[in-house]
Order: sequence, then structure tokens, then C-alpha cells
Amino acid sequence: MSEISYTLRRSTRSRSIRISIHGRDEVIVSAPHSVSEIFIQRFVASKSAWIEAKLGKLKKLPEHVFIKSNVKDFKFYKEVALRLAERRIAHLNMHYGFSFKKISIRNQKSRWGSCSRTGTLSFSYKIALLPPHLADYIIVHELCHLKEMNHSNKFWALVAETLPEYKSLRAELNGKKTRQ
Repeated sequence: MSEISYTLRRSTRSRSIRISIHGRDEVIVSAPHSVSEIFIQRFVASKSAWIEAKLGKLKKLPEHVFIKSNVKDFKFYKEVALRLAERRIAHLNMHYGFSFKKISIRNQKSRWGSCSRTGTLSFSYKIALLPPHLADYIIVHELCHLKEMNHSNKFWALVAETLPEYKSLRAELNGKKTRQ
């Protein structure tokens, strides 16, 4: 095993040592001020197998999984994402004919999109950074929630009407390999 490279962050609020991985390869170690550097180095060394296993898995994931959110990018891509969503919804909804209230672009951290009970379709600005086939999957997914507000078999049957390959698209979006 190689020596693990990491960034150390000291905090007065920390009560224990914590290891986190950001992006594909940035290892962050948070520790209280009272813990010595040698103890931290030994702790990281004792967790090196776990860290290397996590880094190995992360390096296999597609690049779009690591798109970071920030206000500057949000402001820049918000209009692009809105135009994309409006154009693709107009096209994809010709099949479904669902009515909705409005389209919203947000700086969502953990979701690609959502659909409210009042008919608002919300999307992360990051759909503008995805390959078109994945952006379409997200848009169809949220469109179908206008009729089925769940992930039942009826919902997935609706998605499959325009995207019969939705399982492989969902797996690609989540960075997982599909089973044949």
C-alpha cells in the first residue's frame, strides 16, 4: 500500500478524527486541535485499505457524477438549462400531453429533478452539463411524475413509452453498470 496523500483540516468543533473523500481523489481528514500529527498519520495509515478501495471505486465512475455545485456556475448555466428543459419538454411531452404549471431551474445538491403536486417541474442546472440522452431521461422521469407521483410499475411503464432503455440510462446516470 502506498502512502495516502490528504488535506488536514483542524476544527475546534471536531470531537474525533474523520476521513472524507471529495470528488474522485481528494482525501480530507478533519481532526480536533488536541490530536497530534503523528496520531493522525497513524490513523490514516490504519484506514489506508478502506481509503484506497473507495478511491478505486470512485475512479471508475463517469465524470458527470462529480459535477460540483457553485453559485458562479449556477448563474452561468441557469438560462442554458432552462432553455434546454423548455425545448425538450415541448418535444417529449408531445407524446404524453401532460399539463404542468411551470419549469424551475435550481441549484440542487442531491437531486437532478423533482415534480411538485402543484405541477412545477424543477431541474438542477447541471442537466445542461449532461449528455443529451441523460438530460432527456431526467426530463421524462419528472414529466411522468405529473401522472404518477411515485415509482410504481405504472410510473415506469409511462417512462418506457418514450425511453424503453430507461434502466440502462438510470444506471449510467448513477454511474453503475447494468447487468445483461
